[in-house]
Amino acid sequence: MARKSLKNNHLSRQIAAAGRAATRFSPSVRLLGTANRKIAALYPGDSGDRQPVHTVYGGAQLFRADTAQKLGSIARAALTEHAPDAQSFARVLGIDASLAEGVYARVQDKLTREPVEDFRLDFEDGYGNRPDAEEDGHAESAAAQVAAGLAAGTLPPFIGIRIKPLSKEMHARSLRTLDLFVTALVRATGRQVPPGFVITIPKLMAPAHVEAVARSCDDLERRLRLSRSSLRLELMIETPQSILAADGTSALKQLVAAGRGRVTAAHFGTYDYTALAGITAAWQHMRHPVCDFAKHMMQVSLAQTGVRLSDGATNVLPIGSRDAVHHAWKQHFDDVTHSLVHGFYQGWDLHPAQLPTRYAAVFSFFLASRQAATARLKNFVERAAQATLVGDVFDDAATGQGLLNYFLRGVNSGALTIDEARETGLSLEDFQSRSFVKILESRRRR
Repeated sequence: MARKSLKNNHLSRQIAAAGRAATRFSPSVRLLGTANRKIAALYPGDSGDRQPVHTVYGGAQLFRADTAQKLGSIARAALTEHAPDAQSFARVLGIDASLAEGVYARVQDKLTREPVEDFRLDFEDGYGNRPDAEEDGHAESAAAQVAAGLAAGTLPPFIGIRIKPLSKEMHARSLRTLDLFVTALVRATGRQVPPGFVITIPKLMAPAHVEAVARSCDDLERRLRLSRSSLRLELMIETPQSILAADGTSALKQLVAAGRGRVTAAHFGTYDYTALAGITAAWQHMRHPVCDFAKHMMQVSLAQTGVRLSDGATNVLPIGSRDAVHHAWKQHFDDVTHSLVHGFYQGWDLHPAQLPTRYAAVFSFFLASRQAATARLKNFVERAAQATLVGDVFDDAATGQGLLNYFLRGVNSGALTIDEARETGLSLEDFQSRSFVKILESRRRR
């Protein structure tokens, strides 16, 4: 009993000392509390929701309720014609022979089960400038097709429209198309918008462009009795002015803020950006250094904000002879791999025959590292945050989060199954926490 009393007295002295310390430093504690709350609000991190690996786009006038299924059929036919087996596909793309069968099987399955993850009905570059009456009609008929797809369950998991630029010449037309499309869609669906529905704003030059669309969304939601923020926005970063503002500060956060909570993603536009940066046509491609600079600016400005990033498109299309298709496939595969290495897990596709190489690049990127990443993460977790050495690779806590991110992204993209991720020794609950620190804390408490 005496020993217990001494222990309690010691604990009481510790609590009292902590209280005196808190009182002595209370201005600093309050300052840090306020600062940390602001940081948490500004940088909430990745939501953990699924991000599509690509966006396929096409003229809005051509969209039909079963477009995704038709694109899948074309993609499967291209794969069968130009790479009828795993080894020939792997040779064209440079995939390691040991991964060939696994990648090919997953690509075939994906093209059958879910060939398109995200589709953008385009009223901009893929549509062109038409008489007002014609675009009015297409806005309403395209909305009817989306509503039909929603009812039939044939839409891809993510879908949206890209409106025209908010320029002096186009802004009235752009906002009218947005109004007509959303109004027709909501009326046809009984006050619903499809899950994952977004509005993409191209060629941004100023925060006012985003604010104007956000205000239009406010009006539409009130008039159509939609819940707040049903209409979400994506930004096309395809002008130098959307990277750096006129005063030399980062424009990206200003553009996101102008959306007043509606902005979910920022997509890089390769060809408009390189043209405006003075790059000649022969050198306009996704791996040009000016593109890497712009995309790094996007990463730095929007890191941990919850705004997702997407790369652009490869404009060399896989059409024509087998040699021409193979050449285009290799370029697309290398472009997608470059994006993945640089931390861009989504990109744009222009043609259904690009779907096989989109998925091949994503799947091989993750599968090539799976065994090594599994061993490293399992070893690190088992040692409960002690820095470890696996082979000649040194891992510390920051690397632990990077390894966890690899599995989160791999499962999110469909490249890895949750059972493959569990080979690390982590549970589904561990992965759902999305935090290496939290996983280690739970291990220490056991």
